[in-house]
Amino acid sequence: MRHSVTPTVLAIAIAGTLASTGQATAAVEGNIGVTSNYIWRGTTQANDDAAVSGGLDYSHDTGIYVGTWASSIGGGNYELDLYAGFSAESGPLGYDVGVITYLYPVGEVESDFTELYANVSYDMFSAGIAYEISAEDDDDGDLYYSAGLDFDIDEAMGVSVYVGSYNFDNDANEDYIHYGAALAKGDFTFAIDATDLDEPADDPRVSVSWGTTF
Repeated sequence: MRHSVTPTVLAIAIAGTLASTGQATAAVEGNIGVTSNYIWRGTTQANDDAAVSGGLDYSHDTGIYVGTWASSIGGGNYELDLYAGFSAESGPLGYDVGVITYLYPVGEVESDFTELYANVSYDMFSAGIAYEISAEDDDDGDLYYSAGLDFDIDEAMGVSVYVGSYNFDNDANEDYIHYGAALAKGDFTFAIDATDLDEPADDPRVSVSWGTTF
């Protein structure tokens, strides 16, 4: 299951810094979604089946946030993510640092792991890095890099293009590069993702997703 992070139409939505009103304020936001295929870092997490997800985020105007997110991954199994971090913006520049734990409570395979991550954005450009600091199977040290470009076509439609590189500490796992593009209109997203892995041979993958916050 570990590889199988995006992003990733159903990647975790991190809350940004709230506007200051002179007093400390906080907000709680929920999210729900459904996708025809849960793609994370270029690979399917749900055996190419549909998945449903939901999460809850708490954010403070200091930039601190904590949250949880869960998704079905097929066969009665599910993924549960727990995360906390700090994000801020200054004009067109934004940054986000934190820690996230991926849990797979169902099943006998030791798949849980934890990453430290850092992301930066400037205008329509973004880049990030994630480093695995612990793993249930003691196979930590994996490193993931990513970069993306987001721009609006009009007020209701936007396009994202992205690329990522997954580098495993264990030589038994094959390093790979993934890339993709997504078109979003309202709450719907159409995406296409591919990798340079030899398998599966049916790359690329197309997914259609719907998600909303409340």
